Amino acid sequence: MIHGTGTDEDGCFVREGSLERVPARFAPVVAGLGDRLGAHFGPERLHSSYLYGSIPRGTAVPGVSDLDALLALRTEPTEADRAAARAVEESLDAAFPQIDGAGILLFSAARVLSEAERHDLGWFVACLCTPLGGPDLAARLPRYRPTSLLARETNGDLFRDLPRLRERAAAATTEAERTRLTRGVTRRLVRTGFTLVMPRWGGWTSDLAESAEVFGRYYPMWAGPMRAAADAARRPAAHPELLDELLAGLAPWLAGEYLAVHGPKAPRPQDR
Repeated sequence: MIHGTGTDEDGCFVREGSLERVPARFAPVVAGLGDRLGAHFGPERLHSSYLYGSIPRGTAVPGVSDLDALLALRTEPTEADRAAARAVEESLDAAFPQIDGAGILLFSAARVLSEAERHDLGWFVACLCTPLGGPDLAARLPRYRPTSLLARETNGDLFRDLPRLRERAAAATTEAERTRLTRGVTRRLVRTGFTLVMPRWGGWTSDLAESAEVFGRYYPMWAGPMRAAADAARRPAAHPELLDELLAGLAPWLAGEYLAVHGPKAPRPQDR
């Protein structure tokens, strides 16, 4: 079942999360994150902090869901910043069994606001991230609609990354490695499949099952593999053979169709 399109009366995206939606079991985790950020990142380094993912959406499951955060720094991240972020992640992992790991992304505020990232990282912060502390960068970003430009700049690089993903799959020999890679690849394929049809559907959802359902309305011949990918994104260990099947079938078709419909994502300076 689809629960709306995530847009307002003007057809612009509505920010999907809020601190009020954080489930009670995860409130101590969010508070713990704030305390640790204050201890590891001073105001001279940290411009603003954000949550994203299932916790601010209110759909987190204890023992299953991750804590996902994004930090906008006053300058480009340094090795010291990355070490501090790892320390925060490890401390949260050890202190809160209700999360299955913590992940912190680091970017400079200038990069979030840059023209090159306007329809990728900027959109992500403005629409999919929930402000936790500091001035909200969304106030300096535009309102966003489900356009082909947004589709291209958020997910139009699968064709470029597909060889690397195949190499990683071939090199993954342990069950743990395969499980982690399956989770990452399937989530990416579902997101890419959804954004392929997002402008036609006219909205946004971060729910993987909903994303696969919306995609299947436009490409029924690929609906089955996309549903399997959405299921594996939630339960990757239950699908040991699916990774190779997807990288040989759905992924190359999706990469080609995306190029045909939306064109390639422009390379970023750090990608060159």
